[in-house]
Amino acid sequence: MASRIKVIITDAQQEVKVPTGIRMLLRRACTAVLVQERFEKQSEVGVRFVDNDEIRALNAKHRNIDEATDVLSFPLGENGEYDTNHGTGALLLGDIVISLPRAVEQARLFGHSLQRELAFLTVHSMLHLLGYAHEAGGLEAVRMREKEEQVLVQLGLPRSNTYTM
Repeated sequence: MASRIKVIITDAQQEVKVPTGIRMLLRRACTAVLVQERFEKQSEVGVRFVDNDEIRALNAKHRNIDEATDVLSFPLGENGEYDTNHGTGALLLGDIVISLPRAVEQARLFGHSLQRELAFLTVHSMLHLLGYAHEAGGLEAVRMREKEEQVLVQLGLPRSNTYTM
C-alpha cells in the first residue's frame, strides 16, 4: 500500500523566489520517506519557507540557540502516537520550517543544486517527525544519514563526488 500524505507548503519569506518544481519535489520527498519507513497511514505535514530572521527567532524560542539555522522540525507525535485531523482522519506528523535563504547559501557552499539541498532538508526533517534523532551522534546519527541518502538516491539526487570547501 502506498503512503498517502498531504503536504501543505507555505512561503512566508520574500528573499528568494521558490523555484518551479520545488513544491512537487518536496511532496515526493515526504512520500519517499514514508514509503521507506513503511508508514502506510494517511498523514499530513506542513512545510513553511521562512527567512533567516524568522528561523533564528524560532530557534531561540524553541531550542535556546540564538542563531539562524537551515531547518527546524516540530513533531506532533511521540512514540508513534500522533494527533489526528478529525475532519480527514489523517495523522498530523508535524511541521518543517526551512530557511530558504540559508538553503540557497548551503547549496552554493556544498556545490550542489538547490533542489538537492531542499530535498535533503525535507527528508532530514521528515525523519525527525517520525522520531529519528542524531543529536547524540554515534550509531543513531549514522543510521539517520544512511536513510537520508537512500531516499535522495531514490529521488535521483545522490550525493555528488564533488564538494566545494
